[in-house]
Amino acid sequence: MIVYTATKATFIEDVRRNRIHEKILLEFRRRLSRSVAVGEVDSWRNSLQFMSNLLHDPEIPADAGVSLEYHIPLTSKRIDFILTGESEAREETAVIVELKQWQQAEALERDGIISTPLGGRWRETSHPSYQAWTYAALIEDYNETVRTESIRLVPCVYLHNLDDDGAVNDPVYAPHTSRAPVFISRDAERLAGFLKRHVRYGDRRDILYRIENGRIRPSRSLADAVLSMLQGNDAFVMIDDQKVAFEKALELAHRAQQGQRQVLIIEGGPGTGKSVLAVNLLARLTDRELVTQYVSRNAAPRAVYEAQLTGSFRKSRISNLFRGSGAFVDSETDAFDALLVDEAHRLNEKSGLYGNLGEHQVKEIMQAGRLSVFFVDEAQRVTLKDVGTRAEIRHWAEHLGAEVTELQLASQFRCGGSDGYLAFVDHLLQIRETANDAIESVDYDIRVMDSPHALRQAVLAHNANNRARMVAGYCWDWNSKKDPAAMDIELPEHDFAAQWNLTKDGSLWALAEHSVEQIGCIHTIQGLELDYVGVIIGPDLVVRDGEIHTDGRERSSMDRSVRGIRKLYKDDPETARQQADAIIKNTYRTLLTRGMKGCFVFCTDPETNAWLRQQIETPSA
Repeated sequence: MIVYTATKATFIEDVRRNRIHEKILLEFRRRLSRSVAVGEVDSWRNSLQFMSNLLHDPEIPADAGVSLEYHIPLTSKRIDFILTGESEAREETAVIVELKQWQQAEALERDGIISTPLGGRWRETSHPSYQAWTYAALIEDYNETVRTESIRLVPCVYLHNLDDDGAVNDPVYAPHTSRAPVFISRDAERLAGFLKRHVRYGDRRDILYRIENGRIRPSRSLADAVLSMLQGNDAFVMIDDQKVAFEKALELAHRAQQGQRQVLIIEGGPGTGKSVLAVNLLARLTDRELVTQYVSRNAAPRAVYEAQLTGSFRKSRISNLFRGSGAFVDSETDAFDALLVDEAHRLNEKSGLYGNLGEHQVKEIMQAGRLSVFFVDEAQRVTLKDVGTRAEIRHWAEHLGAEVTELQLASQFRCGGSDGYLAFVDHLLQIRETANDAIESVDYDIRVMDSPHALRQAVLAHNANNRARMVAGYCWDWNSKKDPAAMDIELPEHDFAAQWNLTKDGSLWALAEHSVEQIGCIHTIQGLELDYVGVIIGPDLVVRDGEIHTDGRERSSMDRSVRGIRKLYKDDPETARQQADAIIKNTYRTLLTRGMKGCFVFCTDPETNAWLRQQIETPSA
């Protein structure tokens, strides 16, 4: 999505008349049904005045294209300024200009990371050249028009308020500034010359329009990229806060080798790149000859990643890379250089098949690794036994004398890259009130289906890349586990029946070619991603008079995530209600956010289905 697009001449006139910020704000409200912070409006007034001054150069063609606030597909990122046209050699070109109002900066000895005052204090952030280059790389990665029509993307940075370039052009950043040069306050003429070199002639063929409406390449699956990453390739470009977290983890791994135990807590919601970071770190730390393991409570992501490596790595090496969270009960202290705990919110207190081994998984992991990295999203705690909270991690870090660092991930790479969709889901499930009470402006395919048959057909129709699956709340017994001919999810009023994921597929259900006909649950999909997901909401969540009611007793007795809830309802009804409510809502929040491109929903309760349709199918203005 492009918020503003015009010719250079029109852009200059909009700035001259002091209406550029109003036009951008109007488009934000019209297209996204939301406003923006006052500080961002002020940044438009300020930065775009500087760009307008540059573009007054008569050698920059008047019919060059100017586009502002371009939303990179499948991400939550926007590009500040793009100038389009043709080079001297008549190559179609888009110059990406990352605008910053920085006045100070300090160089750091970490790849692509710099420090500058943000939000009232000095913070570590990605170097703007790295940022501009990765934005260009993302467009090339996702947009087929750019590749097939050979449109050149040229990134650069303009820090128009910065007077000293000593930090931003420090030699440590040379690999990035060579790909995206930095221009500061005194470099206005140099930047104008840079623009003229790349945009010599006007935009005759609406370059940004073609990019905007070009075919988006099918999303890359992390599971498909694991092998490439472990072979040393950069399968995913890490941007902004992801890059900061990656480099911080590498720094802490080095510090931990000096003797001080390190704990890094990385918090992020669905699609913020927690698993991508974990696998990237597994590859980089292993390459640095540090004994590192990827750890998860849920077997599904481990099984999927291991399956992708089979045939390319020895089985013994694969088993040394991936481990369950209960595997450290008897580990020696500091047996590992780094342990990367994905979905750490799913950690249990005890280990073993019967939950009777060890003292606490958080403690045992922390004790076994010189560096422990915990990837956490407390809103995805989906069982009564999940104990991996930030508070619990901090408690055991203090107990073991570990130094704790905490970071947050915000960059969105799921649900069409829409933060708005995730906020809408929270609002929809009445988890928290948000400003996103409507979905009409969110670029994400979400639909309420009339029947489970319609839901199944929608999933089958979107399974071209084997990246669509059906999932459901665990409200039906797993009869087919013992009787392969039995049906599990039976809805006789719809003449619908289906099986839970087959026993023979186990944790590899999401990869199995035939499994699109089966239905998965939270235990086989959490930690994984799909292109499209079909979600059946069972009787554990219903809506009455616009209010959501949850009931843990509607879950199958075979569901271990709520084991003991029926007894708790008898002994302490209020505690049972609160705990079940959080688990059920978190479960559906997780299921509804598995799809990168779309989500189809059907509720077994008619009133709930009708209410959900009303919430989602908001008429467009």
